[in-house]
Amino acid sequence: MVADVVTEFIEGLVETYPGLQFLDGFPQVKVVLRADVSSATYNKVAVISGGGSGHEPAHAGFVGEGMLTAAICGDVFASPPVDSILAGIHAVTGPMGCLLIVTNYTGDRLNFGLAAEQAKSEGYKVEIVIVGDDCALPPPRGIAGRRGLAGTILVNKIAGAAAAGGLSLADVAAEAKRASEMVGTMGVALSVCTLPGQVTSDRLGPGKMELGLGIHGEPGAAVADLQPVDVVVSHVLKQILSTETNYVPITRGNRVVLMINGLGATPVMELMIAAGKAVPNLQLEHGLAVERVYTGSFMTSLDMAGFSISIMKADEVILKHLDATTKAPHWPVGVDGNRPPAKIPVPMPPSHSTKSDESLGRPLQLSQQGHVLEVTIEAAAEAVVNLRDRLNEWDSKVGDGDCGSTMYRGATAILEDKKK
Repeated sequence: MVADVVTEFIEGLVETYPGLQFLDGFPQVKVVLRADVSSATYNKVAVISGGGSGHEPAHAGFVGEGMLTAAICGDVFASPPVDSILAGIHAVTGPMGCLLIVTNYTGDRLNFGLAAEQAKSEGYKVEIVIVGDDCALPPPRGIAGRRGLAGTILVNKIAGAAAAGGLSLADVAAEAKRASEMVGTMGVALSVCTLPGQVTSDRLGPGKMELGLGIHGEPGAAVADLQPVDVVVSHVLKQILSTETNYVPITRGNRVVLMINGLGATPVMELMIAAGKAVPNLQLEHGLAVERVYTGSFMTSLDMAGFSISIMKADEVILKHLDATTKAPHWPVGVDGNRPPAKIPVPMPPSHSTKSDESLGRPLQLSQQGHVLEVTIEAAAEAVVNLRDRLNEWDSKVGDGDCGSTMYRGATAILEDKKK
């Protein structure tokens, strides 16, 4: 049932990752927490985040040692109720207190703020850090200010590492707040997301993309014609790093961290292409040293096609926290600062160097049979080129529809080789 999507998601999550548990308070209380943490025995600062569901793996997928202690899950695109947030605070907060990391949306600020006040009145030590990393709206940025987007995940990681290191609540909150002021994000959507049980909006027509989208299906800052990915990436990076709007304190020569975040329906191949365009752009156009690259789906918008880019100013403390180990299941593993050259020469077989340098090209003089062979090869290759669409059509009925394209590439390669 549509009403049960979040609780059923949580049940599947904890079956998949035994290091996670949930509080037995469905349907009102939907809280995912570390299975190894109890408020009675936990001797470090608890780091709690959350918000509306539909952004998976955020935030429940980032619960684990070294990152979040608990995640409070609201209904789809709806802030969790105060009682649910309080239950999470009660479940994991020990004498060191807890930090609530809240995305800058009215409902989340209201409900997490009320829960924090209630917990404080009960004797808990609680601090709140608000993350608003959106760079799409020009100043004065509206009444509500900048929205919380995928940069929140970087803040979660930094706060979780600081807490795991045994820092005090004040110090963990200070690290998280500093990180939140260093990061900017902007998204691009190619489709509108589909809410469970509802019909997809046709707001975004064919051949159009939305710049500066929100992650709840709300309209973006602008609609534009589809552009090549390098043009889109360049535009987004200029917007985030604009010195006029001054969203992030990043200037030429700075070290930065880059996050390419999929919005739910974007293939990994396309996200990697965006990452491959973004890094040289940041280096060459903006004069920045890219220290870390995180590419994947971190904070999605159900089944939305598109991606967001986050850029965070980096220093040794931030990099140390990002590199610190974590058991959170959806934080990417194996990312550190050791970067060997991106490409190396193709290895040649040992026998190649001992061969003579005799020409492997076309003889200057062809015999009659040679001429016949050359014309035959040329005619066959051209016939295959002309058959591409028909072969694809036939293959789509019995296979995966690419036979013509595959043979076309082979035939054109033969024709090019013959010229040499």
